[in-house]
Amino acid sequence: MKNRFLYLLSVLLITCHFSSAKGLVQNSVEDTLKIKASFNEEDTEAHEYLKDRLKPIQTNFKRINSIKNWSAVKSKNIEGESAEGGEARLYYQNKRLEKIIARHYGEMGQLLVEYYLLNGKLSFVFEKEYKYNRPLFYDQKAMKENNDTEAFDFKKSEITETRNYFEKGNLIHIVNSQDCGAPFSGDYVREEEKRIIEDFKRLQTKIF
Repeated sequence: MKNRFLYLLSVLLITCHFSSAKGLVQNSVEDTLKIKASFNEEDTEAHEYLKDRLKPIQTNFKRINSIKNWSAVKSKNIEGESAEGGEARLYYQNKRLEKIIARHYGEMGQLLVEYYLLNGKLSFVFEKEYKYNRPLFYDQKAMKENNDTEAFDFKKSEITETRNYFEKGNLIHIVNSQDCGAPFSGDYVREEEKRIIEDFKRLQTKIF
């Protein structure tokens, strides 16, 4: 009986630690892109030939992010996509879905994805990936036990941002914070297009 009590107590303590640590990370992440509304205009500077094709995508992005009073905003849990689960918010205007913000949480990082729609199709997809410096539950005690010099610190996450531009359902332009500005190969763009569309379809099956 005593052993069972100690077991249940340890499970409870781990669960509480899990909830508090995860909550800290969730509260640290804000909706992005509204902070720097002109960011996407910079994406045409090195790719002037795409300017006319990207303009409708940028205009749609600005239109959506200028909406202050949404007709409806729905929150959904995302199960089975990552180890720590996830959440999504769906933004509607006049019964039309305009954008989805999804967050996927893991022990070693998290992924924030914003999907912007135009006429029911993907128009712009923003991805922000956080790679933690240590596992989510690697606290000061774990650090000392492993003779380490760092514990988990969300502020020390390595962040990668990717902006994906779609035209009539096809990916035509990628800007990644880690690249050197050179255009991506056609094969890479097609692979990313397939991945993003499949991710979006899988997300839809989880939240609709």
